[in-house]
Amino acid sequence: MIDSCIQAELLLMSFSEAWELQILHAVLFSLICLAALMGNLLIITVTTIDQHLHTPMYFFLRHLSFIDLCYISVTVPKSILISLTHSNSISIPECATQTYCIVFFVCAELALLTVMSYDRYAAICHPLHYNILMNRGACVQMAAASWVSGSLSGIMHTVNTFSVPFCKANVLGQFFCEIPHLLRLSCSQPNFAEIGTMVTTTILSLGYFSYIVISYVYIFSTVLRMPSTEGRSKAFFTCLPHLIVTTVFFTTAFVAHVKPTSDTPSVLDLLVSVFYVVVPPTLNPAIYSLRNKDMKTALAKLVRQELPCL
Repeated sequence: MIDSCIQAELLLMSFSEAWELQILHAVLFSLICLAALMGNLLIITVTTIDQHLHTPMYFFLRHLSFIDLCYISVTVPKSILISLTHSNSISIPECATQTYCIVFFVCAELALLTVMSYDRYAAICHPLHYNILMNRGACVQMAAASWVSGSLSGIMHTVNTFSVPFCKANVLGQFFCEIPHLLRLSCSQPNFAEIGTMVTTTILSLGYFSYIVISYVYIFSTVLRMPSTEGRSKAFFTCLPHLIVTTVFFTTAFVAHVKPTSDTPSVLDLLVSVFYVVVPPTLNPAIYSLRNKDMKTALAKLVRQELPCL
């Protein structure tokens, strides 16, 4: 028999109780979200329209931008709505959906960044075999594997987290449905199924990280052996955007998850979470656009084509 204290909805944490600060938060988050959506949509549009960018690297970049676009759309709009309406409640089904989407997109992005490191490894370390290693069929399979792995991770984490009802205080110390905070409200502690899934995901993530590190060890060793300074510079700057994006992603995720979950969450806890939820999707388009000559050329071409129509 289900206890009457089982929660039907949860309460997300707001950034401030002051109306002025809530409005400021809503405006800032709206601008950040708009910038992230426009930046990622622009990359998707440019890499789709420009035939010169129909290469494996930009094929994966298009998928990365779509993941980032979806990722920031899962959490930020709800947080803006909380500030504007003063209603921070979220139903259990809505929370479960948000949890699934967050895990889905984070794990898919992690897998895709690993695939992109392999693409750079193949391009620099095996240039003569690049077209064979990164043929269209292989690219589609690797992208599909990234999406499938993210989806499976999302399903496992969501099912394990929400398989046990929540019967403790219904206040989440976070502005979105984050698994560690949800586990603290579970009727059954510890939740061994979810803990086991988290351990498995952590091991898999470390495997992805190790593969990326090893790939770049081979890449840099190959680049340093190149006789031409121009060739070394070109190869390095080809890898730089992916290296920066990967570093930002792993750094923000590490900081957010190493930080212990507090019984009395503070604004600092929220800011740390903002760092890993908002920063990667917002910065990635800028990193790939500003540090990439082909992207800047394609963007300039697109602008010239659109201006006569205005």
